[in-house]
Amino acid sequence: MTQTATRPGFFGNLPILALALASFGIGTTEFVIMGLLPDVALDLGVSIPDAGLLVTGYALGVTFGAPFLAVATARMDRRRALLLLMSIFILGNFLCAVAPDYWLLMAARVVTAFCHGAFFGLGAVVASNLVAPHKRVQAIALMFSGLTLANVLGVPFGTALGQELGWRSTFWAVVAIGVFAAVFLYIALPRKIAASTGSLWLEAKSLGKAQVLFAMLISVLASASMFSVFTYITPMLTDITGITPRQVTYVLLLFGVGLTIGNYIGGRLGDWRLMPAIIFAFVMLIAILAVFTETLSSVIPAVVTVMLWGVVAFALVSPLQMRVVNEASDAPNLASTLNQGAFNLGNAGGAWFGGMAITHGVSYQHIPWLGAAIAVFALLFAIWSHLLDRRDEVFVENGASA
Repeated sequence: MTQTATRPGFFGNLPILALALASFGIGTTEFVIMGLLPDVALDLGVSIPDAGLLVTGYALGVTFGAPFLAVATARMDRRRALLLLMSIFILGNFLCAVAPDYWLLMAARVVTAFCHGAFFGLGAVVASNLVAPHKRVQAIALMFSGLTLANVLGVPFGTALGQELGWRSTFWAVVAIGVFAAVFLYIALPRKIAASTGSLWLEAKSLGKAQVLFAMLISVLASASMFSVFTYITPMLTDITGITPRQVTYVLLLFGVGLTIGNYIGGRLGDWRLMPAIIFAFVMLIAILAVFTETLSSVIPAVVTVMLWGVVAFALVSPLQMRVVNEASDAPNLASTLNQGAFNLGNAGGAWFGGMAITHGVSYQHIPWLGAAIAVFALLFAIWSHLLDRRDEVFVENGASA
């Protein structure tokens, strides 16, 4: 995709703000179901664990469905493709709102998930090409700010709305957000954002390069590190820290604030020096998770640690997304979409690892050590990848001097 110039200042950011609004809607519909599980289970006559599979189904829909949509839209004008994906999002949430039974709700969630990975993947590439090269990670971070704000605002308000007026009202509200975002995208996006014209086969082959695979593996591990702990944060805080379930809501709100701050910091650091920023963030993440095992037993230290954890964990997201796009320069749209699948694969894998650890006797207080251990592997792969970069730079310099 060729870079597309935009107007300077605030109006130059309008396309990215439109992408951020869409990501806010997508993030809200992804996470709000967790707060509505008891209501959904009661209304549809299923158990809460069965209702919880709606979360798993969505994650798998992102992981395995998004690449097909990415291929299907590979030769479309990028603006038209984004609007098509938002249409699927609106349709999926409409079907969620009217689903008469559990299995139709599951199918509707999967339909919605298909657009999730493809939209974030394609949107990240479009956002990075709408700004100057030295602001590309910041542009991706601005788009992803919608996802962080979904955790801070969309999920709490969506949960409250669903509990007050019925869980279907939340999905109707998300439909309204989707319609507004689609209109905003239609108005704000440049009229012509060219698609790739290369061979799909050659693009797919470029995804097999070592550095592309390294980048996606690091994304999987970063997400797994977070969700191996975050999935069980409520029992950790109630059983070990000793706070009430109502107070957990406020702690999670602060965690969401941390995600938002980390998203901004990650964009700035990624545009400064991409791989050193990623390595530094992993070092900080390991340290914070190690400390969390100690601070978890006291309220104020635990709350402060949770917020700092949110900052560092999400400071990795936009730099890792940019890393994949950079390394798969021949297939940025496909790679960016697949990396969204990698993040969701990490979500599912992290939750599974955490559950297995608890089943085999690991206490809630020591679960952060699991997240830290996974982050150590991610750090090692990041260092390895960076060393390969340095080796290639030396090779090019020596070749040029020769």
